[in-house]
Amino acid sequence: MAVRQTGKSIALGVRENWRQIALLVAVNAFVGGMIGMERSVVPLLGKAEFGISSTTAVVSFIATFGLAKAITNLFAGTLSDKLTRRKVLIAGWLVGAPVPLMLIWAPNWGWVIGANLLLGVNQGLAWSMTVNMKMDLAGPRQRGFVVGLNEAAGYVAVAAAAYLTGVIAEQYGLRPEPFYLGIALVAGGLALTALAHDTRPFVALEADGHAAGPPPRSLARSFADVTWRNPRLFGASQGGFVNNLNDGLAWGILPLFFFSRGLDLGQIGILAAAYPFVWGVLQLGTGWASDIVGRKPAIVGGLLLQAVAIAMVAIAGSFGSWLVAVVLLGVGTALVYPTLIAAIGDEVHPEERAASVGVYRFWRDGGFVAGALGAGAVADLLGFEQAIYAVAALTAASAIIATVTLGRARPAAAPMQKEVLA
Repeated sequence: MAVRQTGKSIALGVRENWRQIALLVAVNAFVGGMIGMERSVVPLLGKAEFGISSTTAVVSFIATFGLAKAITNLFAGTLSDKLTRRKVLIAGWLVGAPVPLMLIWAPNWGWVIGANLLLGVNQGLAWSMTVNMKMDLAGPRQRGFVVGLNEAAGYVAVAAAAYLTGVIAEQYGLRPEPFYLGIALVAGGLALTALAHDTRPFVALEADGHAAGPPPRSLARSFADVTWRNPRLFGASQGGFVNNLNDGLAWGILPLFFFSRGLDLGQIGILAAAYPFVWGVLQLGTGWASDIVGRKPAIVGGLLLQAVAIAMVAIAGSFGSWLVAVVLLGVGTALVYPTLIAAIGDEVHPEERAASVGVYRFWRDGGFVAGALGAGAVADLLGFEQAIYAVAALTAASAIIATVTLGRARPAAAPMQKEVLA
């Protein structure tokens, strides 16, 4: 595909653009690995190395990450419309480059917080662009499939990095060896990103065949539509918020809960990896399936399964039973995660898709803040089990809201090919 040369034709579709899609899949694996390197190690680092006794204080790094990522998501789509997707993707990697070094050299917990501020910006820019660029290339007919590919690559990498850092920490300690992985991830991600092409011409191609004309671009209007004005978009946004509230619990609270129940670092690493691994792999099928059967069944069913799995974590009392619970949590998240993004893409005009997905991702990643601080506060006051039960109840409530608000919108048809004149 050479979209910058005069007279070259471009076409929407996975088969037509498989090389660039495969490249972006690989890029997002490196993006996901940056989060994974923290999941087994950093919550334990706060208590073991920096002597922080409060659970809320320990998980504050997740709240900082979530807030930075949410705010960056909000503006990433609009920024990419002005600067190009590719430039924003490169900027994301440059912002993330210092993160592993800060974690290695951190003299106090404030450095860890600062590293996660940068990591949040990195994820908000880089992950947002990989998913938007794939949707640009694939067009509406295969939107769920490519979102599933994107999220599968990212979260399998989260799992692999979480497992590797857990094993390394078990052998060598919590610092610095586990974070050497992050240096390699930054180098690899930047190298692959240099090979990516911008996808703006594909947005224009899809927009040409859209039934409605392009709306005037306005982040304020997109924010209102996604947040409250459009019931379907609201239903997806609240589902995304609760999904990442769950992930904040899994990232920050569950390692501490398992450690308090006597599991060693290797076992915690397996549990921390199993959840995103199952989530990641299954998205290869769940996003594609939602293209066929619709978005609503996967979203509602996934949220209900998440609620059951989270409650099982509190009820269970052994490594084996906890492993079953986190695997089920991964299945539920796989049903929900790519489908919600695809549902946003279905509902909006192609020209406003990047901005609307950015608003959705703002609310979704705001769930990290609520999950980390809310569950941490409940854990400090009432104990880990009560915090886990509270999150399970919120997830069940989110499924009910999704049942009421989500419709059966189908992707719109679009032209599949045209000539591009540079």
